[in-house]
Amino acid sequence: MGLLSRLKEIFTGNKPEEPEAAPGPTTVPEPAKAPEPVTVPDARPEAKPAVKPGDVKVEKKPEIEETEEKPVAEKITIGHVHMSGCTGCLVSLADNYEGLFTLLDNYADLNYCLTLADVRDIPKMDVALVEGSVCLNDHHSVEDIKKARENATVVVALGGCAAYGNITRFCRGGQWNQPQHESYVPIGDLINVDVYLPGCPPSKEAIRNVAVMAYLLLRGSDEQKELAAAYLKPLMDLAQRGVEACGCDLMVDVINQSLCMGCGTCVAACPVRAITMEYGKPNIERDMCIKCGVCYAQCPRSFFNFDVMNQFEAIGEAINAAMGKGDE
Repeated sequence: MGLLSRLKEIFTGNKPEEPEAAPGPTTVPEPAKAPEPVTVPDARPEAKPAVKPGDVKVEKKPEIEETEEKPVAEKITIGHVHMSGCTGCLVSLADNYEGLFTLLDNYADLNYCLTLADVRDIPKMDVALVEGSVCLNDHHSVEDIKKARENATVVVALGGCAAYGNITRFCRGGQWNQPQHESYVPIGDLINVDVYLPGCPPSKEAIRNVAVMAYLLLRGSDEQKELAAAYLKPLMDLAQRGVEACGCDLMVDVINQSLCMGCGTCVAACPVRAITMEYGKPNIERDMCIKCGVCYAQCPRSFFNFDVMNQFEAIGEAINAAMGKGDE
């Protein structure tokens, strides 16, 4: 009530009418809320994080093992037993180069060699290539050659020193013998030897052929074993001939028997030029001879073995097939 309304009430005695209460504010209904839009998920796939090269998994294709065809499956084991010598035979073996790799890849494992394999004791082996003569004053050498015989199926006297003593037993060509030469003996004086391969040194082809034929003899088929036996028989006969050899063998067993045809093979094979051709026949200077036995072993008339002569072509084909084309 205001001051004017109070004064009017006092003078008139009427109470001023109370003003009607103003109508309250009209409640306006809230409009219906529009339905919220439905969120449609994005049809596009979520982008993947960048893949690091290291996270990429490459499926490995199954490896197909290529089997190599070999004449026979199992390798033989070969050991090189070095006694007293100049190591020239081992050098001749290494001169096969690619042919040596072919031998070691396909046919033989070199399980003992003081120069090429880190093995101290002589193990079991199929073929022992023994180089050098045996010094009787060295008991280790005597024990080693006996152990090689015990552990090897086939023992090959590799070179003139192992077969006949050569320059370790006698003098070098044109020199006097020395007292120490009496200490050295060929391995045939102490053990039984299966194959002789004379020469100073033997040719690399001869060593390769003996290794291949030893493999065929031990692991080959019946036909291959027959060829290998035919090839090795003359060398086995040399082992039965004894531990003595010199150029005079040609004189006794070939020239005096009217078998010499003057081919000159003995002249080409002699490592010290102790043989010359005189009037179409070999002339041997005995003082120059080192008694390696290669002249007799290389003479085509010293081995009248028809088993070899009739199968020479088949033997050559077997060796070429084993070594592959292009090998020597």
